[in-house]
Amino acid sequence: MNKTIYIIRHGQTDLNFRGVVQGKGMDTDLNDLGRRQAEAFYQYYKNIPFDHIYTSTLRRTHQTVSRFIDMNIPWTQLSGLDEIGWGVYEGVESSESVKLAFSNMLGDWVSGKLTQKFENGESPEDVKIRQLEAFEHILENELAKNILVCMHGRAMRILLCVLLDKPLSDMEQFPHSNTTLYKLEHDGKKFSLIDFNNTDHLNLT
Repeated sequence: MNKTIYIIRHGQTDLNFRGVVQGKGMDTDLNDLGRRQAEAFYQYYKNIPFDHIYTSTLRRTHQTVSRFIDMNIPWTQLSGLDEIGWGVYEGVESSESVKLAFSNMLGDWVSGKLTQKFENGESPEDVKIRQLEAFEHILENELAKNILVCMHGRAMRILLCVLLDKPLSDMEQFPHSNTTLYKLEHDGKKFSLIDFNNTDHLNLT
């Protein structure tokens, strides 16, 4: 069965607004703007006949698609969709030293050093392993043709590389903002990208 998969990033949280590092260890709530973004996404896409919703295990993804969940669409939480673990930097306020550390790490990843990670954190290769397991589960759901996935920014960039068979070092080719949409089709064998970084729904906010 062909599948259409709508992958969105969660709405804004206060930590997003303040520039604080989140990651999979920070289980934060949407702020007022994030809730408006979530509502705008719902209003724009509420007539899509979603067969199943998949989110990470973190509240900010649940809250972003809560209006769809309230429609009694089947919903599954998958830890494989959680944000990358930023280790010792999770919950840390932005500063010049933090920005430098992240710039250096991103430079390593873009240059192909994809096993690099912060202390107690995850590498892109670590995230890829759990994402492959999560999507194996998603694709096994034969009843779901239209699928809504809500997850996280860095994890989304990694996932798009994984699904589109691109090297993980290309992850920066996939920009994102809160509630941005990437839409893919799966023909039973491979994925193709049919909508890129779409935020048209935010014109409603």
